[in-house]
Amino acid sequence: MTVIPTIRVQSTDFDLQSEIDTLTMGRRDIGAVVTFSGLCRDECGALSALELEHYPGMAEAEMRRIAEMAIERFSLLGLTALHRYGKIMPGENIVLVVAAAPHRQAAFDGASFMMDFLKTSAPFWKKEHAADGTARDWVAAKDADDTARDKWR
Repeated sequence: MTVIPTIRVQSTDFDLQSEIDTLTMGRRDIGAVVTFSGLCRDECGALSALELEHYPGMAEAEMRRIAEMAIERFSLLGLTALHRYGKIMPGENIVLVVAAAPHRQAAFDGASFMMDFLKTSAPFWKKEHAADGTARDWVAAKDADDTARDKWR
């Protein structure tokens, strides 16, 4: 059975439970579902918003490529990856990964793999907006994200 991942880049919010339900509806072969939901934080009150931009078309293609690698490597039965763009307020959703597999370890590993590569390989950029209304610089890549990705190689 060929597993086709669900990939979306959107400005609108998403509903975690709805995405899980869509992935698992009518499925009796799934034994584990692992989710990761990334939220915008306020950095102890210093941040009013996070602005996310992406390279349209290329972001979706790269997310699909990563998802297909995860599906193959961990024998996933389903994978959903959603990423928002635009201005996102503290407490709002940014990213969602839902990985389904026969057993828990494959689902955990598939979700983690997807996030580690999504964070470092997909063309998304973040700019912080300070609580005082000023825009800060674009957020630089972190060595820790590269290290997390490299553990899968």
